[in-house]
Amino acid sequence: MISSFKAMWRMACLMLALAAGSLPSAEAAVDRIVAVVDDGVILESELLRKADEIKRSLRASRASLPPDSILVKQVLERMIVDKIQIQMAEKMGIQVDDETLRMAVGQIAQRNNLTADQFRRSLAQEGLDYGDFLEQVRGEIQMGRLRASQINNQIKISDREIQHYLESQSGAGRVSDREYRLGHILIATPREAAPDQVKKARERADKLVKELKSGLDFKDASIRYSDDPQALEGGDLGWRKLSEIPSHIAEAVEGMKDGEISEPIRSPGGYHIVKLLAMRGVGEAKLTKTHVRHILIKPNEVQSDEDAKNKLLALKARIESGDEFAELARGHSDDKGSAIKGGDLGWVKPGALVAPFEEAMNQLDENELSDPVQTQFGWHLIQVLARQESSDTNEVLKNRAREELFKRKVDEETELWLRKIREEAYVEIRLEEMPAPSSNAEAPSDDDVPESFMH
Repeated sequence: MISSFKAMWRMACLMLALAAGSLPSAEAAVDRIVAVVDDGVILESELLRKADEIKRSLRASRASLPPDSILVKQVLERMIVDKIQIQMAEKMGIQVDDETLRMAVGQIAQRNNLTADQFRRSLAQEGLDYGDFLEQVRGEIQMGRLRASQINNQIKISDREIQHYLESQSGAGRVSDREYRLGHILIATPREAAPDQVKKARERADKLVKELKSGLDFKDASIRYSDDPQALEGGDLGWRKLSEIPSHIAEAVEGMKDGEISEPIRSPGGYHIVKLLAMRGVGEAKLTKTHVRHILIKPNEVQSDEDAKNKLLALKARIESGDEFAELARGHSDDKGSAIKGGDLGWVKPGALVAPFEEAMNQLDENELSDPVQTQFGWHLIQVLARQESSDTNEVLKNRAREELFKRKVDEETELWLRKIREEAYVEIRLEEMPAPSSNAEAPSDDDVPESFMH
């Protein structure tokens, strides 16, 4: 549920900090205001705690540490920008309900191979207050939704931009790369093989291909007959791009279908037999379109988030009891554009809708009703009417190009937007010199770092 890479990274940094050692208590610091940010403040205890988290995470990742004065200044600047965003989100009524928060924390726990209860206990053992942790996660989600409403929804990608991207060498390389998973058997010949040795190797290879096409198991044949180093792994070469496959094999692979076995391929080292185990990439990708409808209820001055959610639950119960979705959408949905069509959004492609909506939609079976889903627009009741798959390679390419361009523009616009809101905010830093974070956390050994964060 955490919508941005930066949010995921901060969660990772926090877990690294927990692995490295317990955090200093807030009470140990002299609680004074270090910065005023519009209507809010940042306390010294908060600054020192965050600086120590970052410092421990840097040590855990074996990164070199900047001087404390620079580190604390950087951390304070990040906290200021975060504070500005949280205040903006609250003024716009962007809230995070407890269920969304619970799911987000559950995903963090899962990434660390812990149950929710185990994760909570691990936080307590490390001296981190669970309530503080929840508020940090809540803030990350709020900021993600704020950025989506302020940036993502303003970005438009034209057909001309997509065409230009596809025609560019860099765009074509990223979008159209295909990967192949190959099985491989080598019937080797000596470096300077005599003609009769080459002939015998070819005869062996021809016989083996015939047996493989008649049903001989490829993995068994590789283990038994192949001279390739991967023979004991059943000849499985793993996933490779065409550029990573030797040219004499790549030429044969390009025209093969899933499960197909090649004829013997001659090389200076002998004869190669290849089986295309699987293929992934643009040529085989399918574009799934979804016919979907929804009812939107927006929180406002007189209707809280909880009220909006409960209203949708009541509407869902009516639909399940026999009331028509379309009629209820016409009478209750705050999305006036789709309400007149019974909530119908038509056929939508991947990436056309905001992430929380699309994630919930993709989990639904046809005609299934969702539970209330929150986005930056409000609360949605979603129903999938139908799905269809398109194997049109050109359409898939265009859709992937659109996604790549969108991500690029989001990154560019986010940087500009963050700089803009920082410049426009009232910020008063009340420190002549920066306090030093704790330095008592030793760099952990490899055994101290969770395996999921290594490499």
